[in-house]
Amino acid sequence: MKLDRIIAERKDKTIYRDGDRCIKVFNKDHSKADVLNEALNLARIEETGLNIPKVIEVMMTDGKWAIVYDYIEGKTLAQLMEEDPGKKSEYISQLVDIQLEVLSKSCPMLNKLKEKMHRKISSSSLEYVTRYDLHARLEGMPNHTKVCHGDFNPSNIVITADGSHYILDWAHVTQGNAAADAARTYLLFCLDNKEDTANEYLRVFCEKSNTEMRYVQSWMPIVAASQSVKGNEEEKNLLHKWIDVVDYI
Repeated sequence: MKLDRIIAERKDKTIYRDGDRCIKVFNKDHSKADVLNEALNLARIEETGLNIPKVIEVMMTDGKWAIVYDYIEGKTLAQLMEEDPGKKSEYISQLVDIQLEVLSKSCPMLNKLKEKMHRKISSSSLEYVTRYDLHARLEGMPNHTKVCHGDFNPSNIVITADGSHYILDWAHVTQGNAAADAARTYLLFCLDNKEDTANEYLRVFCEKSNTEMRYVQSWMPIVAASQSVKGNEEEKNLLHKWIDVVDYI
């Protein structure tokens, strides 16, 4: 196995390509439990029939945990949007179609979205009263069991030469409410300074899923609070604006 061709770098991991395999190598201080849980989640999602890179093995290299999985040849939807802005609406529609395919699946062994969000809100730096209100809002939301990707954005969708799509990066997958996953995607666009794209995405998602826009918006303060426990100060400041300035319901 060769680790000489880097294809992506993140704060806590580096992804290499070796032939038809990808090797995601985590930093030495990355939690062993989190790595094993990510690999387990990938294996569980494989069983839903969705097109994803299949896990080959979990291993250690130079004292670091790594997950080895299939390399998918193609371009991400993010790359396609950048290369051909005139087709942005077409690509957003495709993004939503793929997301709805994911949300149509169930996987009972996944962690529950609401439980994860409760933990994140509790560990946030928000004031007690705000956290209490967000916990109450979250608890009042309907309990659903749809597969929620948790980081669904154009850079995690690869389109192959024959037009097939593959969905990457399942580290944050849970089972829960589709509107929460849509709210997360909307906020990811906003964090990337693409508010026009975010608004178009939200409109298309609500039309295709027959979901009231206000319902997705009602999740945004909760999702923003959950997301605010990580990221840089600029991202946290933007997310904090979503937490308590608007009551959507």
